Amino acid sequence: MSYVSLADLIGSRLCHDLINPLGAIGNGVELIDMTGSAKGPEMDLIRDAVRDAQARIRFFRIAFGASLKGQMLGAPEAAMALSDYFKSSRMMPDWTPKTDLPRIEVKFALLMVLCAESALPMGGALTVAQDGPGQWRVTADAARIQVDDRVWQVLRFGPAALERDLRPAEVQFAALHVLAEQMDRTVNYVETGDGLTMTTG
Repeated sequence: MSYVSLADLIGSRLCHDLINPLGAIGNGVELIDMTGSAKGPEMDLIRDAVRDAQARIRFFRIAFGASLKGQMLGAPEAAMALSDYFKSSRMMPDWTPKTDLPRIEVKFALLMVLCAESALPMGGALTVAQDGPGQWRVTADAARIQVDDRVWQVLRFGPAALERDLRPAEVQFAALHVLAEQMDRTVNYVETGDGLTMTTG
């Protein structure tokens, strides 16, 4: 069964077309570094911004892009996508699966991560684990957990549960809801004072 939608294909196309010019900028910065003609905080800022943008696009390409039937993703690549995405943030991510996985499964997990991230305004520790085939568990530990139950209800009942238009920063909830329905799964969450646990059922 294919889970590829038009939105997935658009996401893949945008990420594909954006990563090339960013790579060119990164190469240009490296060439300037080699000549030694430009050093200082300005170049550091450009270099860091390019790396951050590349990391985000690689992450978004998996989370929002197409996952064709039979496509696999290596554990090191999945772990790197997660760690690089949060490198410039106050998040401490940990990808624990050690085996290669179907790309659609990694997509599912990364959408869960984006949902969990929205509940950690001050940052925190995020752990992604797999308890069995298709059984994901994302745990978040932080000094402050902020869950908007109206938005999180989208995971179970879809965007209509929000009773307002979904905001761009909340699109991961709708995307995960649709994917969970397609894969015949549910996404559950439990909030405590200093933690949040998301699981699939």
